[in-house]
Amino acid sequence: MAAQEHEATRSHPTGVGWGLEMDQLHEACAVFGIYAPGEDVARLTFFALYALQHRGQESSGIAVADRKGAIQRHVGMGLVNQVFEEEHLALLQGDLAIGHNRYSTTGSSRFVNAQPIIVPSPLGPLALAHNGNVVNAQPLREELIERGAEFQSTTDSEVIAHLIALAPGTTWPEKIRRAMGRLSGAYSLTLLTSDAVYAVRDPLGVRPLCLGQLGAGWVAASESCALDHIGASFLREVMPGEIVQLGAHGICSYLGRLNERQATCIFEFIYFARPDSVIDDRLLYLAREAMGAELAAEHPVEADLVMAIPDSATAAGIGYARASGIPFREGLLKNRYVGRTFIQPDQRIRDAGVRLKFNPLPHVLEGKRVVVVDDSIVRGTTTPHVVALLRRAGATEVHMRVCAPPVKHPCFFGVDLATRDQLIAAHKSVEEIREWIGADSLGYLSIAGLHRAVGLPAERFCTACFTGNYPIPVQLEMDKLALEPHVNGRVAPLLFARS
Repeated sequence: MAAQEHEATRSHPTGVGWGLEMDQLHEACAVFGIYAPGEDVARLTFFALYALQHRGQESSGIAVADRKGAIQRHVGMGLVNQVFEEEHLALLQGDLAIGHNRYSTTGSSRFVNAQPIIVPSPLGPLALAHNGNVVNAQPLREELIERGAEFQSTTDSEVIAHLIALAPGTTWPEKIRRAMGRLSGAYSLTLLTSDAVYAVRDPLGVRPLCLGQLGAGWVAASESCALDHIGASFLREVMPGEIVQLGAHGICSYLGRLNERQATCIFEFIYFARPDSVIDDRLLYLAREAMGAELAAEHPVEADLVMAIPDSATAAGIGYARASGIPFREGLLKNRYVGRTFIQPDQRIRDAGVRLKFNPLPHVLEGKRVVVVDDSIVRGTTTPHVVALLRRAGATEVHMRVCAPPVKHPCFFGVDLATRDQLIAAHKSVEEIREWIGADSLGYLSIAGLHRAVGLPAERFCTACFTGNYPIPVQLEMDKLALEPHVNGRVAPLLFARS
């Protein structure tokens, strides 16, 4: 049956974040899928996406298969609670649904690139939500256009959708398996057909994907925290290279494609995933506490207090304080409503920079030697302002400690990371970075210390952003807008370009 859709027409304001987040790594997306007969699956998907908002804030969408086999969707630009209202959820009725939050890593931030994507196929409509990055998307797209595929977006996600739709096979698992044999890169997917939801993870297992149970139904999500928020119980993770079908027959597992090694992104443990999520049987809050303890052992210093950059480094800061015996205090309070403001500031406020996001506590910091724990330093654009802010608040010494090793290489597997010439550690030594940020000392966690903190075999992770050793060959100058200029042979109008 034909797919139907109703899309949000709310325009997307420009200026998202306007630089307050510019020194942070940004994850690609969140995906979710559910089969739950008799439940309000659109509402459950909404709350799951709300729990996964940290993984993408540019657009959000839900697709539902109704009881007649048609697929309807609602998508829009902005945060989950900006895209959906009661009237939208009321129109999305059925037993099966998938959802998506997007942060763009291939294709610009604009309405036509919002997901889930719906494409036709000989087996009926297929909706797809994707987290990751496919490194061979461009040649596949050219091939698919020659085979008659009509592209509506400029994302690698639509390449995956058409590749599955046009793959040989008489069943969806067969088509998905054939498509997996052609794809190279990172992809955690939720797929929606007229009668089932599929959860698919690439053979490297770069991005997380887990399964849960909700009464007589089943769910799949990027992180286990989404299961907690909707009352589902965690079952297990989708294995690298696995295809899992959720439907009337329960959970059915199929072998998609095997790989000799696993390459889960280590930054899921450091920063991306929520601290209350579980990956590889490891609660991330405890893993981050252990990173802080390793930092204290590798880079001790005499100080009066330990603080963390809120909120992503809080657990590591507590771990550092506990291991070092130095008291933990809050030195900065975070304005949690400014990081995604859509209102352009005037020049005076823009010059205030980091002060809009963080407010120091002078009575805590004055006259103190301070250890500041952060999750990473990427471009080195924000950290100097943080150090200066602490000094103005009265800190006599500022010692930076970083939970990640120096980031020297770009990522091509679903992280919107700077090019190599923009990465401060790619062209400055640790001492030069210390001088640049204005700290009294600077210590990065070693790769060995990071693996000790995570507590899992080193060979299970991708650490290419530290080492340059990528798990598969990549084009070192890939452009996130490589698919952007043309759609179906004509110039694509740029509607809502991300600043």
